This record gives sequence, C-alpha cells and structure tokens, in this order.
Amino acid sequence: MLAVGPNGAGKTNLLESLHLGTQGFSPRTRSDAQLIRFGERASRVAVRGRRAGGAPIEIELVLGAADGRRARVNGAPLRAAEQLRAEVATLVFTPDRLAVVKGGPAVRRSYLDRALARLYPARAGLSTSYAAAVGQRNAALRRVALGFSTRDALEPWTESVAGLGAELVAARTDAVALLTPVFAERARELGLPDAALAYAAEPPTVGSLSTRLERDLERGTTGAGPHLDDVGIASGTRELRTYGSQGEQRLAVLSLLLAEAELIAERTGAPPLLLLDDVLSELDPQRRRVLAERVASRGQTLVTSTTAAALPTQPDQLLEVVPGEVRVA
Repeated sequence: MLAVGPNGAGKTNLLESLHLGTQGFSPRTRSDAQLIRFGERASRVAVRGRRAGGAPIEIELVLGAADGRRARVNGAPLRAAEQLRAEVATLVFTPDRLAVVKGGPAVRRSYLDRALARLYPARAGLSTSYAAAVGQRNAALRRVALGFSTRDALEPWTESVAGLGAELVAARTDAVALLTPVFAERARELGLPDAALAYAAEPPTVGSLSTRLERDLERGTTGAGPHLDDVGIASGTRELRTYGSQGEQRLAVLSLLLAEAELIAERTGAPPLLLLDDVLSELDPQRRRVLAERVASRGQTLVTSTTAAALPTQPDQLLEVVPGEVRVA
C-alpha cells in the first residue's frame, strides 16, 4: 500500500496508529497523553485483518488519560497492551530510526534486544529480567555503601546478574549471527557493500563482579555486564556511526529492517507488517526499485510519500491522506 499526501496531512499519524494498534505502543513516544487528541479523554485504534493462515483477527486498543491502555484481540481482553507483540509482528522505519546507527550504545542495545525477542520468542524476557537484576544489585550496593546492609546481602543479586547476564550475552550473540548474513545481502542489494554487524562481549561472572566490587560500591552501580555493551554496524572497515554518511546510515537501518522481516517470515511462516515512513525521499531511482521489489515479495507493507511518482512500481492500493481523513484513491 502507498499512502500519499502533502507534508503535515497525517501520513505519519496513520502509520503510528497502525504500529500502536498492532504492538501496543507508539514508535514515536511513550507518553499516552501525546496520543490522545487535545481536549479528549481517550483515543481508540481498531485494526481488522487476517492472519497468515487466513483466520480473521480484530484488535482494539483504547488509551485513556486516567486508566492507561486496554487491548482486546477478537474480543478477548489482554492482561497488558504489550502482549499484542505476540499476536502480530510489525516493523517500522521512520527517519528517527537512524539513531540505531548514529546514536549511542543504549539505542543499539535496545534495538538488538527487540530483534532478539522477535526472533527468539522463548528468550524474549531475558533483557527485562537482567535489567531488573541489575537494578536490584545497584540498590543493594547503595544500601551497603550507606551502612544499611551487609555485603552478604549482595551475593544473591551478584549471582543473578552473572547468570542472567551470561544468558543475555549468548542470546544476543545468536541473534547477531542470525542477522548478519541476511543484513549483508540486503545492504549489498541497496548499494552498501560489505555490511556487517559485530557483537563481542564478555559475559559477567561472579568472579569478575566480585573483583570490581569496591568500585561498584563507590559508584553505586554495576560497572560490568551486557547493560554496557555495544553493537558494531560497519561497511567494510568503516564503522558507520562515525564514518558513515547519513545516506549510508539510512541504508544500514533499512537493511536491518528488511533482514529481520525476512528472518521472522522464515522462522514463523508469517511475514511481519512493514511500515515505511518517508523512506523513498532520500533513495535514488535504482534503490527505490530494489526496495519496492523486495517488499512486494513478502507480506504487507505500508509506504508513505508525498507523491505516488516516488514509488517506481504500481502499488496494490493507493491511499490519499488529507487532514483528518484517509481516502482510497
């Protein structure tokens, strides 16, 4: 599908609502207040479609200023809106996604952990569990430093951080190994040669954490572990965060999205919904054609643009977006 309209017409809002309705959160903000129209007390997103096997699916998400998010799938309420991610896979490209390459290590860690959760659902909770253990250990470190607790109280949390940290490092390593060859191939198609991902991390151990205990007590934080790791994204010998042009960074993020989409389809049998916001404006005609041919072969994709001429192929459906309305052209 191609959604066209002038700048400010609401194309990104359309894309954001689809992400919100299928994933339970916005790709733009974590503030529910920003997702409710000014002067209103709630907003609602309803999505209807079919699963890969043909079974119908209806999703309703309601955001209330007072009572948070409530989601239903085929009429059945979910415990949390974030559970929608287990029902529908959705991947999004927006211009601010360039932060995956050009931003700091925390952005790349978050991206990798989200990809890990989608590629290995059984390991989806590792990142959250590890972060909780680090938080508990940090709190215990501060209590010990203030004299409110003994060092013995640290031991269970040190063991938990070491165990969960080792599992998270192993899971991230597996995810990078799975993504890298497909990422390199998609990047090559788009004109970014010798693209590669790198994740070289040492899992924390009880011994390594104990060795640096005095420093951790002084600072009140756990100073080693996968919560401090980084993911390298390179083209040949060039690390793209520092030495890549904005165009190359854009191609890298887009290639990551295409690689992940391909792997999700292979591993689950259900291709994800792709949402590509303003992805065509900075691609030359050849790269636009490569992208159009690639997304046309898998699942459903919504692309936004200011003009239909930006897409070099005929879309299956053309939508015209004007303020407050979406029309089938």
